[in-house]
Amino acid sequence: MDVDAYSYAHRRAWDRLDYLASRRKLSGEEADELVLLYRRTSQQLARLQSHSPDPELIAGLSALLARARGRVLGSKSDAWQEIGRFWTHAFPAALYRSWPWWVSVAAVFLLVSAGLAVWVAEFDSARTVLGIPADTSDITGRGGAFESYYSEHPQGAFAAQVWTNNAWVTAIALFTGVLILPAVYLLFMNALNLGVSAGLMAEAGRLDSFFGFILPHGTLELTAVFVAGGAGLKLGWTLIDPGRLSRVEAVARQGRATATIALGLVGVLLVCGCIEGFVTPSALPAPVRIAIGFTAEALFLVYVFGVGRRVVSEQAERARGVTGDVAPEGSQTTLGIR
Repeated sequence: MDVDAYSYAHRRAWDRLDYLASRRKLSGEEADELVLLYRRTSQQLARLQSHSPDPELIAGLSALLARARGRVLGSKSDAWQEIGRFWTHAFPAALYRSWPWWVSVAAVFLLVSAGLAVWVAEFDSARTVLGIPADTSDITGRGGAFESYYSEHPQGAFAAQVWTNNAWVTAIALFTGVLILPAVYLLFMNALNLGVSAGLMAEAGRLDSFFGFILPHGTLELTAVFVAGGAGLKLGWTLIDPGRLSRVEAVARQGRATATIALGLVGVLLVCGCIEGFVTPSALPAPVRIAIGFTAEALFLVYVFGVGRRVVSEQAERARGVTGDVAPEGSQTTLGIR
């Protein structure tokens, strides 16, 4: 079976079913048409499941039929169930599908930061090139700007400020990724800031303080930035290489997956903000604070490579409607059709 030709031949009927299933009120003729299209699409899905190697197309039709079936039977979706499905299916699936991108971003980012840190700590030329003052003791000294930053504001207000700022940074990384260069520039500037801070603290012999304040919240926070950058760059690459789909369809599909990641990262960054606001500046010993940060990171990775991998595997095996799209099975936006 030529899947592309088959999809092209029936796409208008699928779009019509999508339109009818999303309408709040239907006339008698439209209701009859909805039932007819639902039956035909069910038959087409069964045929595709027997012949098509494209799990995303099958998943998209499954999602469309699930919503149309709910309309035909008169059922209503449970908002809390949809929210739960987002966190247990759509978000981890989107994270897992994009992991090669954000893991690559993480590797390059950390290498660049480490290289800059060594340069700043070991070579005087770094200060000249980067415009760093000769005396930075007000930043790196005990109680200096680096340390006081985490305790100079009330904890609750600081956590909210950090959450808002990080959400803004990740949103820029995500949605400027379609242009590639702006996202690369943003990631580089963050790597530069981290590398310069590490280099200055190393030069002052205070790396213990640097890691004690950065690792509790920074481990998960940087991972969120890596995810945002990787997903954004994947969106940009989809514009360059859309694969088997048309450029508009490919970018629309990946854009919905990117929106899923953006929504999910809001929750991840809330956790980061709470850690940075309440754990990082606390009186807890540095090993305890770092352990809390590593635990949060470990839970996130288990979530991605445990839950996310399982969901994606189930989709591939059972043709379920979970592709990392912003609208999971039973919602009002089909997956992998438009």
